[in-house]
Amino acid sequence: MKGLEFKEKALVIGMVHCLALPGTPDFCGDMKKVTEQAVKDAITLEKAGMDAIIIENMGDNVFGVNLDIEQSCALAAISAVVAQNVNIPIGIDAAMNDYKTALSIAKAIGADFVRIPVFVDTVEFFGGIIQPCAREAVIFRKNLSAENVKILADIQVKHTHMVLTHVSIEDSARAAEACGADAIIVTGTHIGVETPIDIIKRVKKVTNIPVIAGSGVKTGNIKEQLGIADGAIVGSSLKEGGNIKNPVSLELCTELINALNV
Repeated sequence: MKGLEFKEKALVIGMVHCLALPGTPDFCGDMKKVTEQAVKDAITLEKAGMDAIIIENMGDNVFGVNLDIEQSCALAAISAVVAQNVNIPIGIDAAMNDYKTALSIAKAIGADFVRIPVFVDTVEFFGGIIQPCAREAVIFRKNLSAENVKILADIQVKHTHMVLTHVSIEDSARAAEACGADAIIVTGTHIGVETPIDIIKRVKKVTNIPVIAGSGVKTGNIKEQLGIADGAIVGSSLKEGGNIKNPVSLELCTELINALNV
């Protein structure tokens, strides 16, 4: 399996949105069902031509900053089974910002990268204040002997508000690169909201690492977005009706890839 590389072309990364995990309000009580949907979604994304996938505990609303032990164990178990069924690079996102769980799972299953939503910013969300974790995350990765696991770091991430409002997107981008991010993710304000082209351009102008559009990428805009960004993370637009609980649609995935390759 080839690792995550942005050198040859812009990458399209599909989301495996896990249904609610044990210990969260919406857990259905059936881990087999949760695991089977994650595996099917991953296989569909690979079949459609996605370059990589991210496995995320998206169904675990309401999010805490870190996962509880039952969530972490379940996410690890699901990720391990997914990894046995696909041959494209895999990333882990332990939402809302559990870098220890994400990196630990990545190391355990041989994943290629993690997504860390709050890396260098101080933000407020419905669960409180999240402090930056760049130093701790890089040291933790080193202690795991997992330096091969890339860090894709969001800046001024969706669903949050900056506590320090004077910090510009350029400031956050420079800080993320300086603190060891391997790539930067920029997003719209919420899930499904298009990442502003101007934001992508501004971040590209001040950094030397890949910049990824992290929300709102769909058939109608993927060509424009990846004309500037080095990659895109696609999730809700690949589900029927945009409902993240629905399985990934092969038809919608194929339409997206075809729109990019026109």
